[in-house]
Amino acid sequence: MESRLLDILVCPVCKGRLDYDRAQAELICRADRLAYPVRDGIPVMLESEARPLDGARPEPA
Repeated sequence: MESRLLDILVCPVCKGRLDYDRAQAELICRADRLAYPVRDGIPVMLESEARPLDGARPEPA
């Protein structure tokens, strides 16, 4: 994942900073405790596709 892309991408829920987890191919939002998948080099920035970091499914808004 290009660092320039990471500089402009934000969490779609809180608009916060994302960290890239290269091993899991995920973008991590620490504030919301969500992990967004990166498939074939393309970040999937949909809340419905995000994986909760604590293993519990977040309540729908």
